[in-house]
Amino acid sequence: MTSAASSPSSAGTPGERVAPPPADLVARLRAAGCVFAEDEAVLLVAAARDAHRGTPGVDPGHDGPLEALVERRVAGEPLETVLGWVAFAGLRLGVGPGVFVPRRRTELLARTAVRLARAAGPSPVVVEACCGVAPVASLVAHDVPGADVHAADLDPVAVGWAARNLAGRGHVWTGDLLDPVPARLRGSVHVLVANAPYVPRAAIATMPPEARDHEPHVTLDGGPDGVDVQRRLLALAPTWVRPGGWVLIETSRGQAELTRAACPDGWTVDVLRDDDVDGTVVTARRPT
Repeated sequence: MTSAASSPSSAGTPGERVAPPPADLVARLRAAGCVFAEDEAVLLVAAARDAHRGTPGVDPGHDGPLEALVERRVAGEPLETVLGWVAFAGLRLGVGPGVFVPRRRTELLARTAVRLARAAGPSPVVVEACCGVAPVASLVAHDVPGADVHAADLDPVAVGWAARNLAGRGHVWTGDLLDPVPARLRGSVHVLVANAPYVPRAAIATMPPEARDHEPHVTLDGGPDGVDVQRRLLALAPTWVRPGGWVLIETSRGQAELTRAACPDGWTVDVLRDDDVDGTVVTARRPT
């Protein structure tokens, strides 16, 4: 059993010195199938202590808060939602039960959005559709001062986490694709970006239990070939993206050509790949 987003060893604080976790806790996590049991145990112990730091008389040990966290993890809940956060591109983003946990592969999408937003000028308009907890919008808001950042998602629970992660540095909207985004932005978006669901429907059953049993299927299900939601969003791009602007879509290596084929006619299309994070992104630029 791996974590939903990444090896938990990438989620800690670089250089942080921590005491070895209890051996029985490591054994329990390993028996439950946690591949990185030692790293997870360290993080769970720290989370239990942080939750009750400064509370006299509270024992964060096995009969207290730590036990509750361990029970959730052993039952298969993603480590990140048990902890309440996920490491993403140098940020610590809040997550909770019932939301899609950002994967490390999406860092390619986020870094590309930051690069293109910076190149667009002093006040770029960036919209993250199907935002979930808004990992891309949060990185843009953090790294591109002056950007006009918007994030939209169909799920009110995810939108609540997106608002927390953006912390007032952007606008968050609830609704399908771009329906809730203010109409005044039509034709003015510099970067439209999305990690829209792209798992072929039949493949969901083969996903790790952390995903298929604990993340909403609407965040995974891309239709029969995995590209249905992408096609719907890309069909809207000419209405929203300004001349010279971009649309960025995360996809998989195997589906990249399907995503490319769904891009608007006449746009310049490319496929980006980062093997270090196993990320694939299709970029399409509207002609000027």
